[in-house]
Amino acid sequence: MASLSYTHAQEVVFAREVVGLSELEYSLLISITGIGSIAGALVLSVLSERLSIRMMTITGLLLMAVGYVIYAFSWSFASIAGGFILLGFFNSFLNTGMSTFYQNNVPVELMGRVTSVFELGQSAFQVLFVLLLGAVADFFSLREAIVTAALLMLILSCVFCAFLWKPGREEAFVEES
Repeated sequence: MASLSYTHAQEVVFAREVVGLSELEYSLLISITGIGSIAGALVLSVLSERLSIRMMTITGLLLMAVGYVIYAFSWSFASIAGGFILLGFFNSFLNTGMSTFYQNNVPVELMGRVTSVFELGQSAFQVLFVLLLGAVADFFSLREAIVTAALLMLILSCVFCAFLWKPGREEAFVEES
C-alpha cells in the first residue's frame, strides 16, 4: 500500500552527496532496509493476533516517520542505517495494517477502481512533492529540505494517528473473522 516516502532518487542523492556514503555503503543500506523489513514481518507474524489493525497502522506510521527523521539528521553510515532499519521494520506494520483495513472496508467489486484512483493520486502527489522538495533545495540546502520534509511527515503522522485514535473510529477497524 502507500508509504510516506520521497522517492528513491532523493534518498540516493542525500545519502551519497550530503552524508557522503559510497555506492557500496548505499547498496548495503538497501539490503539493511530489506533485513529490517523481514525482521518486522517475522515479529508481526508472532504479534498479529495481539495487535489490532488500528494499532499496526498507527505504530507503523509513527515509527516509519521517526525512521525518516533519523535518516534526515544522519551524518554517518551507522546513523543512516539505524533510520533505514526502523523504516524497513515498521513498514511491515504499516503495510499490513493498511492492506487489512482496505480489504475490510472496500467492497470487492470496487477494489480495482479504488486502487487505480488511489495510485493515480499517490503518483501525482509524489511528482508534486519531488518538484517542491527540489525547489526548496534550490533555496536552502538539501539537508535542510530533507529535514523539513521529515519533520513535516512526523507532524502529519502524529495528526493522522490522533485522528485514527479518536473514540468512535474503532468500528472502521473491526476485524472480520
